[in-house]
Amino acid sequence: MTPTAPAGALATPAPTWRRETGAVIIGSGAAGLATAVHLAEAGVPAMLLTRATDPADSSTDWAQGGLAAVWDSADSPEAHVADTLTAGAGLCDPAAVRTLVDAAPHAVRRLIALGARFDRGGDGDDYDLHLEGGHSTRRILHARGDGSGREVERTLVNALRRRLDRPGCSVRLRTGLRAVDVLTDAHGAAAGVRVRDATGRIGDLLADSVVLATGGAGQAWTLTSNPGVATGDGLAMAWRVGAVLRDVEFTQFHPTILHRRTGQERSGGRDVLISEAVRGEGAVLIDHAGRRVMAGVHPLADLAPRDVISAAMHARMLATGEEYLLLDARHFSARAWATKFPGILAMLRERGIDPVTEPIPVRPGAHYLCGGVAADMDGRTSVPGLYAIGEVAATGVQGANRLASNSVTEALVMGDRCGQLLASAPPGRAGEPVERPAVALTDAAARTRIHGIMDTYVGVLRTAEGLDAAIDGLDALPTLPVTRPDVDDATLDTTALHAVGRLIARAARERDESRGAHRRADHPQTSGDWESHLRLAPGAAGEIVITHEPVGAVVAAV
Repeated sequence: MTPTAPAGALATPAPTWRRETGAVIIGSGAAGLATAVHLAEAGVPAMLLTRATDPADSSTDWAQGGLAAVWDSADSPEAHVADTLTAGAGLCDPAAVRTLVDAAPHAVRRLIALGARFDRGGDGDDYDLHLEGGHSTRRILHARGDGSGREVERTLVNALRRRLDRPGCSVRLRTGLRAVDVLTDAHGAAAGVRVRDATGRIGDLLADSVVLATGGAGQAWTLTSNPGVATGDGLAMAWRVGAVLRDVEFTQFHPTILHRRTGQERSGGRDVLISEAVRGEGAVLIDHAGRRVMAGVHPLADLAPRDVISAAMHARMLATGEEYLLLDARHFSARAWATKFPGILAMLRERGIDPVTEPIPVRPGAHYLCGGVAADMDGRTSVPGLYAIGEVAATGVQGANRLASNSVTEALVMGDRCGQLLASAPPGRAGEPVERPAVALTDAAARTRIHGIMDTYVGVLRTAEGLDAAIDGLDALPTLPVTRPDVDDATLDTTALHAVGRLIARAARERDESRGAHRRADHPQTSGDWESHLRLAPGAAGEIVITHEPVGAVVAAV
């Protein structure tokens, strides 16, 4: 696959400093940390960047669901593959799914060897496996009930820091350093990263390899489970460097995010997620009249795939005029809440809700980007030297709708594979970075307007008319003069969300069917004519060019 022409780079002040390293990893979630640990073990010079002040400020750290892996003799790789393909609604790459499923147990065992502690059953011998939506059997490992993501993050951060403390370690961890753009050489290959430090200074990190592990873009919507740093930076940077994107219309809306009342505070820029595992333990969705929402909708009822439940909830709210629905887990004992879901229980009670005695007000909210930068399972993209791993990558594993608890597992598997690939690669030297045409930044004041457009027109249920209005509205948003102004985080956030919003709206407008996490009220059926990926690439003038790509097509030839 030939790289597309670079679209440009953000208009920022000129860099005032320059450093060199072997690889730059952007993002400190499971995927980025796993890669960094491998490079530290192999003695490869690298720098792990996070825009946050704490490396644990990531989507991984907030993940309540667990890690999906075949762990029990009653389970099988074939069953895990089948469940993933079913959830993916025809757009999973079977080879990529098989790679994930086969590698998952080893990735989890490696994590355990690094110090992770997962919940065990009452006898303390076997792991306590959970059931979540879309899975045909119990295969989800949890830590401290709903603290699985935090355990993964803790384990990997500690593992990396132990290696950083060793004499001669050539990997560095930098917090408060935000990637602004991927640098490219005269041949279009990645040559490093332009960054902004905490003081606002712009600098260049030159490197042979750049790894995007930046997570998703849930902050494009008002209600989201994603942390405040999930503003789509990786997607926007990949787009500006000319990388191929894939299937970005498939944003998964988690059915059970706490309805946020007016004036209610968020935590870490995100809304409160009520884990899939709560329904796995028997909680049910009801409307305000007490009627079951999922009764008769799907054979798995409240354990149906997330897209099915979110669509059913949306339809019920439209029919009844209710702003939110209710998740009823009052039959759980107080002890069950305290032992299985202590984090969720604490967050709910902090907000004046006691799930032991009252139903939980919930509604669908932006959760997980199933598409992203087109990549193989090693993270290779269409741009030489540029890698994408974890949520920012579209590998064909998630398809049109992610199976619950496959995400952190995929991040670990891809982080391991990408780290091993880079550790074994012969040392090289990327060419000198060249300047690309300047791209205007978006006025930070436009963020509220972006939220309004995405909430109204690019949510759970979409129409051609609404998506046309979204595209027109996003295209009309004000940008700043291209005069290389000083840039702040708010402007960079809004610029990234603007770019991602345009890409998602255009892809959603193109796909005239309902499939997985993409629902069209004007095309409610799934069509065999659309069983293909949507490939997005920048045209010669920076326009969005969309073509159809067969499922299972080779992603990268670099």
